[in-house]
Amino acid sequence: MGLVWLVDKFVPSKLKPVLIVSLWVLIAFLGYQTFMSVYKPIQFNEVKNERFAQVIERLIDIRDAQLAHRQVTGVFAPGFDELIKFIDTAQYTITQRRDTLVLDKKMTKRYGGVETKKDSTIIDTLNFVPVRDSLFRSSTRYKEMMIIPVGKEGAKFEMNAGFLETNDVKIPVFEAFANKDIILHDLDKDLRVQENQVISVDGVNGNAIRVGSMNEVNTTGNWPKTYGDND
Repeated sequence: MGLVWLVDKFVPSKLKPVLIVSLWVLIAFLGYQTFMSVYKPIQFNEVKNERFAQVIERLIDIRDAQLAHRQVTGVFAPGFDELIKFIDTAQYTITQRRDTLVLDKKMTKRYGGVETKKDSTIIDTLNFVPVRDSLFRSSTRYKEMMIIPVGKEGAKFEMNAGFLETNDVKIPVFEAFANKDIILHDLDKDLRVQENQVISVDGVNGNAIRVGSMNEVNTTGNWPKTYGDND
């Protein structure tokens, strides 16, 4: 009411329509800015969650493939070319362990030829199963597992593998990750800065989505279980 009174009292009649239109434009602009300040973070989070879910699905594929590689070869693959070749060619060996009694020649000789038996475990090879069929069935998605599926076009996951030495024992480790700035590269910069600083039980901590570690022995992901199995 005070603003209307001031306009009516001090603004010349000819300028009143222009001023009123300008005021309405200003009110609309401020209203829009207020709306966007609330809506932009909501929109950002919707897109972020959708993209993170797709990235995590691929990181789970990478982890499953790396765990299979370690199971068969004893180490993690150093790169995606080696990992994909492994999936294409490697096989799991299906075995069966059975306990039995066998002749203990040393003890039989000691007892003058009296047969003496000892416990033994025999491992029988039953079959061979392709790693590809076990992990991916008929899907060929593993051939593109190095590509980050959303965000900056053509960007790839970074992956490292090596060993950590603990008590003179070398333990194989690996990590694979995608930086959030790549995944969210076309979204609001200020909101991306905030996302890179997230520390929360409900969020993906740090500036990247990652699985595994080169600094400790673990193959878990840094995302909450709301996105998918992280271990």
